[in-house]
Amino acid sequence: MPTVTTVLGEREVRDLGIALPHEHLFANLGHTAPGSLLADPAAAQSEVEAFRAAGGGTIVDLTSAELTGGAYGRAWPGPASDLHATDTRSVANVAALARISAETGVHVIAGTGHYREPFLDREWIDRHSVDEVADSLVRDLTEGFPGTGVRAGIIGEIASNAWYMTSAEERSFRAAARAQLRTGARISTHATDWPTGLAQLRLLGEEGVAPEDVIIGHVDTVPDPDYPLRLAEAGAWVQLDTFFHCKAGGAIVPGPFAHRVAVLRRLIDAGHAGRVLLSHDVCVPALLARNGGTGYTFLLQEGREALIDAGIEAEFIDAALTANVGRALSS
Repeated sequence: MPTVTTVLGEREVRDLGIALPHEHLFANLGHTAPGSLLADPAAAQSEVEAFRAAGGGTIVDLTSAELTGGAYGRAWPGPASDLHATDTRSVANVAALARISAETGVHVIAGTGHYREPFLDREWIDRHSVDEVADSLVRDLTEGFPGTGVRAGIIGEIASNAWYMTSAEERSFRAAARAQLRTGARISTHATDWPTGLAQLRLLGEEGVAPEDVIIGHVDTVPDPDYPLRLAEAGAWVQLDTFFHCKAGGAIVPGPFAHRVAVLRRLIDAGHAGRVLLSHDVCVPALLARNGGTGYTFLLQEGREALIDAGIEAEFIDAALTANVGRALSS
């Protein structure tokens, strides 16, 4: 039986239950979005408990190294002096994930990797070779985040954020590719607004990574209707993971919701239902359920019912949140 690595150790895929493959329990986007620090441990635990009560089993926390603190502040509960080395998560961040997992019974899978411009520490990237950056990712995946004994279970979210990839982002992607080939861990990406996921796939492929080992994220933010189909046809996992756009002020937002229904309909009708993943990407306080956002429960509750009412089959939704995630996360 295939297994995955959670913050509390190895678990069989069949034990994951309903899983959200792209979320954040603690994150700091303050460098580009002031006031967006997601760092309240009590709120995080409450939202995860609500996910558990709704039937949820697993959350994949894709908070890249740069989003857990460093030069842009603290995004975890812990003393101000506990700033992580630029190449990994902090001890307190990892400990907080483990504590929430232990106290709620929800499996948490932690990602390792680097985010995007302008969050990347260019000085650190410039002082390390691609292979040295890859070594740090392999360490997190095989030995554990330094000082924690907790291993990463996925590479991500690694990111590029425009119609092109910067030189620093390219080196981050090449390092992720080399770590993937050495460990077998899946890669999960951030690719918003432009069809840059295709460029990401090409670059990772240059390093020898197979498309089926890559989850392309934020596909639902790209207006090109053929883009999701091209990714699926290439063999990658197609992740519609910004369902946070679909709820605000406690109500469903019709336009963004209808867009995602249309994307899903095209993928399903084209025979790609088995390569689709769904998630919310909760990353700032406004997106928590207590603040009128989706929280981690939307796709399990009112969002699920709304998708069914819009003609998306219940069987597809259930598979996308269970079997598809299990296959995407395990080698």
